[in-house]
Amino acid sequence: MKKKLVELREYDVITSIQETSKERGVVYLDKASFSQLENLILNFSESNEADAIDFLSISSKRNVGKIIRAKNYVGVLQLNNGVQLQILPKIHGGTQDDSKKTFLKMLKTLRGFPSKTFNESNLNTEKMPIFEIFIRLYIREVQHLIKLGLKSAYYEVEDNLKVLKGKMNFSQQIKHNSVQKERFYVQYDKFGLNRPENRLIKSTLIKLAKESESAENMKELRKLLANFELVELSPSIEKDFAQVKIDRNSKDYETVLNWSKIFLRNQSFTTFVGTSFVQALLFPMDRVFEDYVGRSLRRIMHQKEWSISLQDRQYHLFEKQFELRPDIVLRNKVEQRTIIIDTKWKLLKNTPNSNYGISQADMYQMYAYAKKYETNEIWLLYPINDEFKGNEEICFTSDDGVQVKVFFVDCHRIEESLEIAVDKFGI
Repeated sequence: MKKKLVELREYDVITSIQETSKERGVVYLDKASFSQLENLILNFSESNEADAIDFLSISSKRNVGKIIRAKNYVGVLQLNNGVQLQILPKIHGGTQDDSKKTFLKMLKTLRGFPSKTFNESNLNTEKMPIFEIFIRLYIREVQHLIKLGLKSAYYEVEDNLKVLKGKMNFSQQIKHNSVQKERFYVQYDKFGLNRPENRLIKSTLIKLAKESESAENMKELRKLLANFELVELSPSIEKDFAQVKIDRNSKDYETVLNWSKIFLRNQSFTTFVGTSFVQALLFPMDRVFEDYVGRSLRRIMHQKEWSISLQDRQYHLFEKQFELRPDIVLRNKVEQRTIIIDTKWKLLKNTPNSNYGISQADMYQMYAYAKKYETNEIWLLYPINDEFKGNEEICFTSDDGVQVKVFFVDCHRIEESLEIAVDKFGI
């Protein structure tokens, strides 16, 4: 089935009325696909899937009717009819291809993302859908594994032989050989490449070769399959995954198999699964941004006399209840300073009278951090957008001296941007 790519960005509106799709931020989807997507959302809502509710929402718009709004999840969602929704993040500045490359750079820092070592600038991502980029990443991981060498191992074989070998499988013997008395249905161990890990990789390569529409990807997938001629397809995906054990001897397989789980099980990087789509590779941008800033700041702070803790769990709001978990905590024992940093993937507005769009709940949270960590230095980091140049001084001060300062991060130039932030922190 040939895929039809529909591209949108975070918070764009999807409509099934073609005339209204000419408006900025409105994307047209044919009525059949719109209905399928609507049913997907309703099914998730009935099952109380929180992630799905965060991903898409149904509402109505005057003179338009029913609409579906994308929220803060980005990636790819493929429906059963071949329509593939590609949702890109709203990253200020640069071209669409720049945003895609920066998004991939951000994904490398995401906890749980399989590939960590790729160079996003060498992936040739221009005009390539995100799904094809992920296939390209998988290809590179398998190529690396093959360079290291596919590993052989003893694996269990079941066969109906004329000689007794290994141990008899009596239930299968009765089932298959009640007439053929000269045969033995046996189980025995055999040494070779046909181990569960290699079967899963071969099964993934064949699946992707059927799903990819990139001529270059399909060519590379076929070349890789030539290395698995002595390997069978996985007879049971779940059984083979259950037999996989990542240890010192199979460590090289870990990244490849993490990707295989995603492709073979139609898993996502979210907690929800469903039957209304073929593949979902979705990423919550608030967590992507948090990890991107945290791990980039850790590299910058490496040479400084400060410790950095990500997702710090030192305190609870009440005794052993309501855990406090600020995104980043910087500590300097010599200067006896503690700086709390929290990241928020939200586009603020340059409207001082409405507190720039900063939520009251976020400020309550910052105040609680200040009191528990006994510090007055609190920073909120937001992505830069068209309404701010990045050098604005936004500061909120409480009656008892707690200061919450706002800083804007340029995702395209994260290291340079955070160096400026560190200077503002007075580090």
